[in-house]
Amino acid sequence: MRRSMLRRERPKRVISMTSLVDVIFLLLLFFMLSSTFSKFAEVELTAASGGGLSTGEPPVFLQLYPDRVTVNGEARDLGALSFEGETDQTLLVALQPDVTAQRLTDLLVVLRRFPGLSVSVLGSG
Repeated sequence: MRRSMLRRERPKRVISMTSLVDVIFLLLLFFMLSSTFSKFAEVELTAASGGGLSTGEPPVFLQLYPDRVTVNGEARDLGALSFEGETDQTLLVALQPDVTAQRLTDLLVVLRRFPGLSVSVLGSG
């Protein structure tokens, strides 16, 4: 009993949340201002149903491999692709096994240079 008498009862302190909110706000502000925002390139993709081809010209058939590209059976360099002829030309792209999404994106970026080219990526059945 004597021990309890020696110990004084301290009043409970209330923790203020105001300073915690201020610190969190300052950290948020610091990280927002110190980070960099980069704009990534966009590649437009459209889904199409199995309708017919719009032009009377036969479509160009491109096969995309992990290490090469063939256009109508002829090996081509990805950076040197060119499509001449009609302004409204249809290109069918067939993806071969082990082609990555980055490889397909690289191809679509190259094909963006040809405004009259209608690109259809064939899905695997």
